[in-house]
Amino acid sequence: LIGPGLPLLQPAWMIVRSEMEKYLWELHSVRGYQRVWTPHLAKESLYETSWHAGHYLDDMFSVFGWTSKEKFFLKPMNCPHHMQLFADNQFSYRDMPVRYFEPATVYRDEKSGQLSGLTRVRAITQDDWHLFCRSSQIKDEVKSITDVIKAFYSTLWMTEDYWVSLSVRWDDKEKYLGWDDVWEQAESALEEASKENNLPYERIEGEAAFYGPKLDFMFKDAIGREWQLATIQCDFNLPERFELSFTNENNEQERPVVIHRAIAWSLERGMWVLIEHFAWVFPLWLSPRQVIVVPVMPMFDDYAAEVLKSLRDSGIRASWDFSTDWLNKKVRNAEKMHNNYILVIWEQEKTDWSVAVRNYRTKEQTVESLENFKSRVLEEINTRSL
Repeated sequence: LIGPGLPLLQPAWMIVRSEMEKYLWELHSVRGYQRVWTPHLAKESLYETSWHAGHYLDDMFSVFGWTSKEKFFLKPMNCPHHMQLFADNQFSYRDMPVRYFEPATVYRDEKSGQLSGLTRVRAITQDDWHLFCRSSQIKDEVKSITDVIKAFYSTLWMTEDYWVSLSVRWDDKEKYLGWDDVWEQAESALEEASKENNLPYERIEGEAAFYGPKLDFMFKDAIGREWQLATIQCDFNLPERFELSFTNENNEQERPVVIHRAIAWSLERGMWVLIEHFAWVFPLWLSPRQVIVVPVMPMFDDYAAEVLKSLRDSGIRASWDFSTDWLNKKVRNAEKMHNNYILVIWEQEKTDWSVAVRNYRTKEQTVESLENFKSRVLEEINTRSL
């Protein structure tokens, strides 16, 4: 009833997505980024200015306003909207770089045969970041972005074997926006930044975006499959088309450079890759089911309820199995649902205010006080340990 390529997220998956977004924001909020919001649609004139109407129109959904009698398009990307945000301000060179973040959903009319799980969908939530800087600041900004990419994927254990595609134009230049000198400047800036940041890059012709060259980060998951995830795109063209400017030291108007970048590419693709990478057993900070409390018999339900409340009050995602099944079945059901920790409650645990802990990932079994368990689990969550 909703349509192909338009995913719905159940509560458990919303937790995974929210934790990814929260971590991405933590990595950027300390680096001067500001959150913004833009609407899901815009008039055709916006995309005529950005040149999406000339190069991307077949992949866009159109909407006609019967009351307004105007034609709108669902946005296929956020960058034209962010150009308008920058244009609405009077910036000087002291304000540069200006950095925007918006985890926004965009819409692309992908062909039915191209749709695939969460990796290729029509409603795409990008961890979309745009920064506006001077040409002289490109290398430093690329280094800052690269540091974020490495931090994010190191946490996910995916930086041991990666490479970077320096995606540039090829000889057929008609499908690209802008003059040759602008492209040469942008490609040189990204290549120099790659060298200075010791990135394992290869120059790949014909893979550039229509508005500028880019660095595509290629990561491998736990079973060796390669995914294009993070991207850094250098753009001298959209600032020109939107006539963006800031006031420089000589009180003259200077054109900024825009760097488009996404760390997880899209949250949908990111979640799909993580499902495969972790084989459904997420690290504790990402897991929607961190702890489950399993009382052996109904006579221990009162204590199990106290343990559950204590865990939830501490911010730990916890549930409990209050069924009358035998213990082995309860534990097996808990493992099928990929709960990271299974707490078995017996008479001794009730007496000692302790818990019998089963670690689903390592299969290790221990008995410890409830307070010690909470402290250990919270540290594992807060440090985003694997």
